[in-house]
Amino acid sequence: MTDTVASARSWKLLHTHILRGQIDVVTGLRVGGSQDTMEISGLDNPILRNPANDEPYIPGSSLKGKMRMLAEWYYGQLPDRGDPTRPRPDASTARVFGVPASDRLETGPTRLILRDAPLAEVSRQAFKQGRTPLTEVKTENSINRRTAVAKPRPMERVVPGVRFDFELVYRILDTDDGGATDRANYEIVKTALALLQADYLGSCGSRGCGQIRFVDLKDEEGKPVSLPRLDPTAQAAAR
Repeated sequence: MTDTVASARSWKLLHTHILRGQIDVVTGLRVGGSQDTMEISGLDNPILRNPANDEPYIPGSSLKGKMRMLAEWYYGQLPDRGDPTRPRPDASTARVFGVPASDRLETGPTRLILRDAPLAEVSRQAFKQGRTPLTEVKTENSINRRTAVAKPRPMERVVPGVRFDFELVYRILDTDDGGATDRANYEIVKTALALLQADYLGSCGSRGCGQIRFVDLKDEEGKPVSLPRLDPTAQAAAR
């Protein structure tokens, strides 16, 4: 234990990757909020909004959580018994996305930071000028299989075409390897973004909601960044 602590204290932060761009909503996006007050004819299923300006936004926790789950499936590194609070400390995805504090003596701090994604200025101005709405209320129906009686369920979602500003930070530490492991694992981050594009964000994804795409991705030097192509036939080899 003493040797591990001493090694951890000798680690150095070598570099910080910053990836910026925008999230383009392709199909209606629903990241659910809570209804603080009950109103007659009020909406039961509102989206999450910034309380300071009432604008929709995407929490970094929603992005990071879905990226982590998809990466764990892709790399074959699911937590024991599927418990998301108990990631495998030896897994490369755990090193990238983080582990509980009790396991950090070996892996160190979380490498990946996801910022909350606020409404992009281009969408804000389009809304203010009346050219496009930001949200819609979509009504879904559950139908009784015997009586054919429909039960409507309205829900709020962000309309296609709205954009959000996106930023992530990835830290590279020297863990007695010159930072080689963290540099190699940066590919996991980009793969997780590609996986998210191929899947969905938020709720109701199996019913059409939540398709997004990342656009204008650039690194900290302003250079364009492209996402990797996913292997459709085999799991990627985890480092």
